[in-house]
Amino acid sequence: MATLKNDLLLKALRSEKVDRPPVWMMRQAGRYLPDYIKLKEKFSFFERVQTPELATAITIQPVEQIGVDAAIIFSDILVVPQAMGLEVQLIENKGPILPDPIKSKEDLKRIHIPDVNEKLKYVFDALAMTKKELNGRVPLIGFAGAPWTLLCYMVEGKGSKTFDAAKAFCYTQPELAHQLLQMVTDTTIQYVKQQVKSGADVIQIFDSWGGLLGPDDFENLSLQYIRQIVDALNDEKALNIIFAKGAWHSLEAMAETGTNGLGLDWCISPQLARKFAGNRVTLQGNMDPAKLLSPIPVLKNEVKKMLDGFGSQRYIANLGHGITPNVPVDHARAFVDTVKNYQPSPSVAFN
Repeated sequence: MATLKNDLLLKALRSEKVDRPPVWMMRQAGRYLPDYIKLKEKFSFFERVQTPELATAITIQPVEQIGVDAAIIFSDILVVPQAMGLEVQLIENKGPILPDPIKSKEDLKRIHIPDVNEKLKYVFDALAMTKKELNGRVPLIGFAGAPWTLLCYMVEGKGSKTFDAAKAFCYTQPELAHQLLQMVTDTTIQYVKQQVKSGADVIQIFDSWGGLLGPDDFENLSLQYIRQIVDALNDEKALNIIFAKGAWHSLEAMAETGTNGLGLDWCISPQLARKFAGNRVTLQGNMDPAKLLSPIPVLKNEVKKMLDGFGSQRYIANLGHGITPNVPVDHARAFVDTVKNYQPSPSVAFN
């Protein structure tokens, strides 16, 4: 295994001193990059995900073209419901469709906890291939969806702003909901452990819809399951990050899971996030992706302001959600370069 030449991300997650914050972007492998768009025109979404050579090429594009400090494997959170036996279609520009969602006890019989080495082998092959291709340039991030977020899609059957059907399912059939959440959790634990064995240096858990729940429901329907995944990763001594969009009310509870990092969206200030999370955890985020459309001089100032707010230690520069397809490549590069060239003023060097 090649020695890691750039281990800034790993150092930041271990709360070790760094010369500058590491930087990467959620959804950096894809949609805004011209080379990705060329592949998208030739191959369907799941062909790209399930062909290790394509997933590897896509994962490495932003490392070579944007200069990020980490690669994140090109995949999708919905490969887990798919492996469990649900049909998942990805309609370009429309999002995911699960034609036969889970609505009842009978439906639950249609899914199972799979052998991930059989059903998700293509992800592990892509990780191993990417690790080899990276040859120690930067760390490799693997990921999975949080059980609550996956339940949202598995019950709703499609994307939604509010996931009313998923919430109704949890409140009217709680026993069934927890059964489903535990099945997803058990599958995900197997999945992330095997990602680590296949070369992932860090695992990020995406709870995209965590912010739809109040603090008590977030604990009951999301965090108690995320905690099991974090525990399993910590047992493997695998670095991990929780990103629960909109769930700022539970930053303290998330910090107490023993995770290494907490991802933040743009709706919370660095000062408040640090106050809630405490000093035991590394913070990641939290630029509004829409701000990448600003004129480059404005964009650079916004990045500097964000960096001053978080300080250079126990911090990973990132967006508050995935990069959008309409961001010009030179703007993405300006975001990354501004972080790389950042010189903290003495008052913000360590906070």
